[in-house]
Amino acid sequence: MKPRKTHMILPAIAGLALLSACSQNADTGPVSDTSDVELANGLTVKEQIETRQAQLKKIGKAFKTISDQLRASSPDLAQIQAAAAAVPTEAANMIDWFPEGTGPDSGVETEALPIIWEDKDDFDSKVVAMQDAAAKLETAAQGGDVEAVAAAFKTTGGTCKACHDKYRLDD
Repeated sequence: MKPRKTHMILPAIAGLALLSACSQNADTGPVSDTSDVELANGLTVKEQIETRQAQLKKIGKAFKTISDQLRASSPDLAQIQAAAAAVPTEAANMIDWFPEGTGPDSGVETEALPIIWEDKDDFDSKVVAMQDAAAKLETAAQGGDVEAVAAAFKTTGGTCKACHDKYRLDD
């Protein structure tokens, strides 16, 4: 039977603890739970983030409907029109969905990156571009031309991607 080398266990544990501490980002500091803090709009941080996520899911659902219909052999124009009308309606107040304090440092799970608030002017301009494209998508859908809808859908999706690429945590 070999003797155990227990004299190495304590230094190994200490070394692992030091490495673990070094891997934490010193710039961010500890995340504090601010989920119950009330914002100027009357919602708590948690409620604001949950509301934002629900609105974004509604937009995502509308996009899925449009995408599915555009891929169908015989697209249902009524479904496309209803979904396309929902996008600008849901996105109308999108800039207001991201008040200061509702990022990942709030302690509430969110895919919104801190750069949203660090580069708010650029973020807001991307939101406005999405809102403009969504209005054009709705106009194309109401016009009944599936090819025009497809082109407007591609443009609108591009505005979503531009924002997600920079301001959203990768899936």
